[in-house]
Amino acid sequence: MPSHLKIASFNVNGIRTRLPHLLQWLEKEKPDVACLQELKAADEGFPGDELERAGYGALWVGQRSWNGVAVLTRGTEPVESRRSLPGDRADLQSRYLEVAAHGVMVGCLYLPNGNPQPGPKFDYKLRWFERLIRHARGLHDSGHPVVLAGDFNVVPTDEDIYDPKHWRKDALLQPETRECYRRLLAQDWTDALRAAHPQARIYTFWDYFRQHWQRDAGLRIDHLLLNPQLQPRLADAGVDRWVRGLDKASDHAPVWVKLRRAPAKTTTKAKAKATARSAKSEPG
Repeated sequence: MPSHLKIASFNVNGIRTRLPHLLQWLEKEKPDVACLQELKAADEGFPGDELERAGYGALWVGQRSWNGVAVLTRGTEPVESRRSLPGDRADLQSRYLEVAAHGVMVGCLYLPNGNPQPGPKFDYKLRWFERLIRHARGLHDSGHPVVLAGDFNVVPTDEDIYDPKHWRKDALLQPETRECYRRLLAQDWTDALRAAHPQARIYTFWDYFRQHWQRDAGLRIDHLLLNPQLQPRLADAGVDRWVRGLDKASDHAPVWVKLRRAPAKTTTKAKAKATARSAKSEPG
């Protein structure tokens, strides 16, 4: 068994369009768990057979033309925990999927963009964020190892964007948006990418305009948050920038975290055998 568990998040920006990119990335990088956002496909349009042939089990919540999230698990089938974020039964947007896999609970999320702001879309973003904060508290306190992974549509600080002054009116940088993210982290979640690279300029998104990719004019809006059960196992985190450089790529690059495997639990029977062996080896 590999010494590390690799969990990744990738906003594919259309899974049918980017399927060759997705399969190429899975083959090269081999994440154990991959959270996908912006499927932009109905449930029946999800490429489950192709992903199964690539060695991945999958659960997904699709939505025609917009939104949609999925969790892929390498060499096993994910176990569903919930298919939507609690707190608003009238909310039918496909933005949250929670599964158990490889000994970890994973919440895959696609937080609303919120533009234009002010307005109804920004109000919806903040309401959704408040629901996430409430639900995350329960996950944090569950005692299980938990990762929240996805496109949060928030630039946490000015160090997470190439040029904040041109984005001041954008929903991703609003004080209310950043305050929600700060309150989420204050529950004692660890921003894995920032923890692994505290001083680095790291981006996960480059829009299609004004040669932002070519100029490395990016934003960090895709995040992987670890609860206290997982934080001590953080080994590394990074961004697979090469995927953004592919022809007709998504405007996001995959982000990932490597976690040291949890030590195997010693059973009572194994402990008894070890004690017996130890007793036999002691001088009489």
